[in-house]
Amino acid sequence: MVVHVLMNFIGYHRQEILARTRTRVALRMAPRPTETELEHGVPLFLDHLIEALAEHAARGSESDPKLGQVAAGHGATRVRMGFTVDQLVHDYGDVCQAITELAVDLDRRIPAEDFRTLNKCLDYAIAKAVTEFQRQHELRLSERENERTGFLAHELRDLLATATLSFHILKQGKVGIGGSTGAVLERCLKSLSVMIDRSLTSVQVVASGARAQERVLVSELMEELQVTATIEASNSGHRLEVSPGRPGLELETDRFAVASAMSNLVRNAFKFSKPGGTITLRALEVSDGLRIEVEDQCGGLPPGKEGDLFKPFVQRGADRSGVGLGLAIARDGIRALGGDLAVRNLPGMGCIFSVELPLAMSLHAGLKRL
Repeated sequence: MVVHVLMNFIGYHRQEILARTRTRVALRMAPRPTETELEHGVPLFLDHLIEALAEHAARGSESDPKLGQVAAGHGATRVRMGFTVDQLVHDYGDVCQAITELAVDLDRRIPAEDFRTLNKCLDYAIAKAVTEFQRQHELRLSERENERTGFLAHELRDLLATATLSFHILKQGKVGIGGSTGAVLERCLKSLSVMIDRSLTSVQVVASGARAQERVLVSELMEELQVTATIEASNSGHRLEVSPGRPGLELETDRFAVASAMSNLVRNAFKFSKPGGTITLRALEVSDGLRIEVEDQCGGLPPGKEGDLFKPFVQRGADRSGVGLGLAIARDGIRALGGDLAVRNLPGMGCIFSVELPLAMSLHAGLKRL
């Protein structure tokens, strides 16, 4: 078939076509090109095009099932690389233009039938690639939505569990509603209300990345965590040690998000520590801000498994209770606030989970000047 002329031309001048295509892509105003697109996407597409023309030369049909599979695979690959559908479609046109311009510059006469075949292949390939691109994109959106739903359900369940535990202690009549246990119950109910309100506007929050910032005394945050942890310790038979840090330290952050993340860490410490073990909660000043540590006595982790703890839906306990979201939620929440969450393994003993956050700007600046 005459299409061999064009196929051979592309194969022989592949590097020059790539260079010209990259130039066209780099000059494109919209959609803006990415480094990945220039270094990997363009060569991938050109290889796909050569394969598509080879299929057409062998079978004589630009709508051959094999061509559709190749194009669909290309569309799926572009999703995994993080490209947009606009980039996908424009790249087809950029390569076609580069081939045409090079043929003109070299004064190579390529039969008009070859170019008609090229355009038919491109039309069919674009349709298949875009269809698969959209399918993969929607699948990823669905997966992310399922994960967000799981995160929300996990946090609601944790708050409800603490509220229920506080209620049962109050129901026994051993403590008064006006004391610390009553305060824990009140905070849990308020947090549940806040979380429900936030979920109603979750689309706007995710899109803008907005967070409710406020001044938070570290001592008050630690006291809140201590009261909740004391109830957990009493219920589980563990010991609790707390070092609240120097008075006067302040954060400028989302109080609810920090408290939620720390509560997850504390709850995990009680859940996985050996019976009768000690859980330590401490606040420390560090050069870059504040570090809050939760040390447990879980017996330590297998070598190299620290990173696995933060993967969604990975369960740490032998009882397999829960859905394996607590640590993933905690780290995501802390990172969204400009901090970080890490774990240090103590083989044969336990783990230390540390949350680092920047101190309030005015205080932090003052400390650096001293």
